[in-house]
Amino acid sequence: MLISLVRTLVMYGAILIAVRLMGKRQISQLQTSELVVTLLISELAVMPIQQHDDPLWNGLIPMVVLVVCEIVVSLFMLKSGKFRQLVCGNPIVVIENGRVLQEQMRRLRMSTEDLFEQLRQAGSFALEDVAYAIMETNGQLSVLKKSSADYLTPKQAGVKAASEALEVVVVSDGKISQNSLRLCGRDPVWLREQLRFQGVELADVFIMTVRTDGQQRVIRKEKARG
Repeated sequence: MLISLVRTLVMYGAILIAVRLMGKRQISQLQTSELVVTLLISELAVMPIQQHDDPLWNGLIPMVVLVVCEIVVSLFMLKSGKFRQLVCGNPIVVIENGRVLQEQMRRLRMSTEDLFEQLRQAGSFALEDVAYAIMETNGQLSVLKKSSADYLTPKQAGVKAASEALEVVVVSDGKISQNSLRLCGRDPVWLREQLRFQGVELADVFIMTVRTDGQQRVIRKEKARG
């Protein structure tokens, strides 16, 4: 039992490291090569956990090789567009100027139900509202609405919009996020001064957000009900 627990923890840590090395996108939208590596790593991780007689290296070494292969393939795709097309394919237009391209849908083996589901997920609930729809290489559908069905932007309305500002969480449950402070150009000294000015202790802060334009928001922790 203890051996299984230790092996599971080791393989869990190895998979975490592998996913981190392969990049953020590995966690969200997978390209073809990334999906293959992810499936193989999951299979390799199971064998050392279940087979106690085999050394852990029998699972770890192939995992390392797969991660290196994925990193090399990613670098080649950055350098060569043709190689990227060979591995990932090309985006395919399925709706053009409001017309559904049936031949392209057959090529993708995409049913009308699949098409309408992805259109709804993209915020388009009527086919006549869609100008273009493109199936990306990661399997996601990108949708461009017709101008008559899209939201009116401040630019189109001739209205001057407020300047964009990034809002980040600098304190979460009494803990300071150094990375968030760097994003908004602040430091812990400034943060503590702001809290002292507002008469709030760091330990009493549930959430504190700061925008790059200087605006702040502090939400105090609620007292536990007895």
